[in-house]
Amino acid sequence: MDSSATGSPAKPVGTEDSHGLDEYGYKPGLERSIGSFASFAAGVSYISILTGTFQLFYFGYGTGGPAYLWSWPMVFVGQLMVALCFAELSSRYAVAGSLYNWTKRLASPTVAWAAGWTMLVASIVTLAAVVLAVQLTLPQLWSGFQFFDTGDATRDYALNAVVLGTVVIVFTTLVNAFGVKLMSRINSSGVFIELIAAVVIVVLLAVHVTRGPDVVLENRGVGTDHVGGYFGAFLVAALASGYVMYGFDTASSLGEETKDPRRTAPRAVLRAVIASFVLGGLILLLGLMAVPDLDDPELASASGGLQHLVLTTVGSGFGKPFLVCVVVAVLVCSLAVHTATIRMMFAMARDNNLPAGERLARVSPKHHTPVVPAVVIGVLAILVLVVNVGQPAIFLVLTSLAVGMIYLAYLLVTIPLLVARLRGRWPADMPDGSKAPFSLGRWGLPVNVLAVLWGVGMMVNLLWPRREVYNPEPAAYHWYLTYGAVLFIAVVLGGGVLYYRAKLRHTSGTLESHRSEATR
Repeated sequence: MDSSATGSPAKPVGTEDSHGLDEYGYKPGLERSIGSFASFAAGVSYISILTGTFQLFYFGYGTGGPAYLWSWPMVFVGQLMVALCFAELSSRYAVAGSLYNWTKRLASPTVAWAAGWTMLVASIVTLAAVVLAVQLTLPQLWSGFQFFDTGDATRDYALNAVVLGTVVIVFTTLVNAFGVKLMSRINSSGVFIELIAAVVIVVLLAVHVTRGPDVVLENRGVGTDHVGGYFGAFLVAALASGYVMYGFDTASSLGEETKDPRRTAPRAVLRAVIASFVLGGLILLLGLMAVPDLDDPELASASGGLQHLVLTTVGSGFGKPFLVCVVVAVLVCSLAVHTATIRMMFAMARDNNLPAGERLARVSPKHHTPVVPAVVIGVLAILVLVVNVGQPAIFLVLTSLAVGMIYLAYLLVTIPLLVARLRGRWPADMPDGSKAPFSLGRWGLPVNVLAVLWGVGMMVNLLWPRREVYNPEPAAYHWYLTYGAVLFIAVVLGGGVLYYRAKLRHTSGTLESHRSEATR
């Protein structure tokens, strides 16, 4: 099996236990300092209930009305199946770049590289998409955050989002470059604030409830003229929930930097999904039960949405402090996305499976973190933003592309895992013959089957060439935009795999600077 490593890693720090790295042929180089809450915070901050729900509520509500909320538990059940598979894998393989390294043990080197490459590109695009969420909140806090006013409101909105997003990316780049301890402290603090804010928002919305939970049975006339009727509209609206509940694998991607990762990571993955479902679901449900006017057009507007709902329901005196908390949530979400992306780039570079692998996999002796990937990813994410300056639908298009690729990367793990189960190669024992701390046991096969079926269904729904998602401007139809997601993924994945097969696989292998003493 191909492996790789690069750079001049720092002297191993933390526990002397390699936590299974010898099995991969790696020697420890990252700092093992992440505790239980910090691991949980990494998963929660990537999902980021306040970022996702506040960023995309307008789309779900505008497309499917109040009844779109049924997509929330639907997505939760599907993603929980995936998270259970990931929890089992993270208990067996505690290693950076989790999806990529898991697939190395489950499938061929080409499939493993495709999974890592897909997740890497998706994560860079995700970072660009997430930072755009500050545009949805900061100008509502203070009009001075809207720097552009040329008279073209749509273009000004998108351009301002790119500028604010760039500032956030610079921030996440600097934090990640200075080490995992600083990242972990900021992330944990931010998640603590986010969780407290979410609970308080739930309480305040509950106090202002004016109607019953049967509001989720209404569509308010939305989607009745959609192709396929309301069901067709609901499938589009369901993307708003699908766009939120992912990224829980971040906790496992930090496995090499987590204390007792085989026990900590599985719990963190599952707790992140469950906590996000409960708090996010309560905010959405109680918000619909409390909002003064369900026909308010601002609820379906990108400049209004859930932010507008909170402000009009609980009042600006209470609402604006919570919008500050939303900004904090966006910052730590962006930080978590950047961090996870760095680990994926590092893991692939360590296997010499990326160009300039030696530089990308070098670990700073001072900060015990891969600094070059932090900078490279930051620059690439900013370039994604700049390319989309003139795109009015920048929020939805970028998010759709990124999430579609992430669901594909998840499938490239759950399908090989299912094949391994059917062939009797899973669950796999530890190198010493013992069992992994977390196992699904006899539930593994049905859970895995459901995870694959869910992933395939979501992939079809995400990538379906709908104008309202990929080409929403009514007066400007472009076929290449409508089919943009399919074309983008085909080019990125197809081109990447061809490059790997033609060149990278011939030099793939653990870099000498990262090679375990046991394999020398």
